[in-house]
Amino acid sequence: MTAPLRAPLLDLDVALQRLLEQATPLDGREEAATFDADGRVLAEDLVSALQVPPRDNSSMDGYAVRSADVLQAGAVLPVSQRIAAGHPPEPLRAGTCARIFTGAQMPPGADAVVMQEDTEPAGGDPHAVHVHVVPACGQWVRKAGEDVALGAVVLERGQRLTPAELGLAASLGRARLSVAARPRVALFSTGDELVMPGEVPPESMPAGAIYNSNRFFLRAMLHRMGCEVSDLGIVPDRREATLAALKTAADHHDLILTSGGVSVGEEDHIKPSVQQLGSLDLWQISMKPGKPFAYGSVRRDAGAGAVGGSAHFIGLPGNPVSSFVTFVLLVRPFLLTLQGVKAPSALALPRPVMLPAHYAIPKPDKRREFLRVRRNSQGGLDLFPNQSSGVLTSVAWADGLVDKAAGRTIAHGDLVPFISFADCLA
Repeated sequence: MTAPLRAPLLDLDVALQRLLEQATPLDGREEAATFDADGRVLAEDLVSALQVPPRDNSSMDGYAVRSADVLQAGAVLPVSQRIAAGHPPEPLRAGTCARIFTGAQMPPGADAVVMQEDTEPAGGDPHAVHVHVVPACGQWVRKAGEDVALGAVVLERGQRLTPAELGLAASLGRARLSVAARPRVALFSTGDELVMPGEVPPESMPAGAIYNSNRFFLRAMLHRMGCEVSDLGIVPDRREATLAALKTAADHHDLILTSGGVSVGEEDHIKPSVQQLGSLDLWQISMKPGKPFAYGSVRRDAGAGAVGGSAHFIGLPGNPVSSFVTFVLLVRPFLLTLQGVKAPSALALPRPVMLPAHYAIPKPDKRREFLRVRRNSQGGLDLFPNQSSGVLTSVAWADGLVDKAAGRTIAHGDLVPFISFADCLA
């Protein structure tokens, strides 16, 4: 009997496109204090109710002048007033200057600032200065509205907030912001072989048992992506327990995330349970590590106080490196889309940096590979010696990935695309 032909492996970019097609932004928004909105996604355009700066001001410590009063270097001007930031000035009298400090409002009539380094006291008169330069009109003056115009859309809906953007919102007087609701994610693991750290000391571990590492890094990455996480623990390898966990998770969460257990083994109950409660697609992606990936949905029980509909389901590979990498490449953009992030660049892989490989890979692979590497002091990349999908030390050691195209070899010194973990998980 001829064995059935296997479906061709799915290209990673195609898999991401299919996944994002299922990720409709969540309904709902909430108010968040600007102090606490780092990493949140704006739910509405931020429109400025003022101009910044509100009035012309000085960008230097020095003297505010009328440029027409200083037509040649060495002019002497009496000081008619002193202006500090936060204090309103008087109109500048013709033929005089005003002592002014950085950020202070320009006096009416003045059109330039001379740095204090370009002046000196005039003889023994403390109230007059020699001006040693001829100022240009507008010199060292920050014009009203040059940073932000009144009515301008300063930050757009769907933008993920960074510390700089929080400062910008605060400069517009916004103490609170309307942000997208956080995705509610249920996280659980399956497998009777899994043991939680702290429950059993290493010297007492039963044969075949392993500590549950995936649960720890997945939970941490979900928090970094702005999610509310419910950790449902380890589910026993029994159909009834798996069904119960999925039902509970679906009723009150937007996404159910698991690692391992989505295969055809007799003890792998995730696949038939998700299919019983909803739908499931199993993808074999042309990538290494992380070929197996599952996406589906689990129906909610509208009678249990839930809102009806379905919760998304994503099943990651069980090997820790595969689970980590598929989260970065696929789950991360999925979660950003749920939060309403619009910028395509934010949903794709972070922009790689081309750096020299200080290693060689003479043998090509049929799949696209994501190699664990670390920058070295020579400005190149070192390769972790064991690239197995079960070696979690490779991820802890590395500070990023090299995106190696299918069929490519790498010679020492070749420029390769490096993707920083810091950019992936910011």
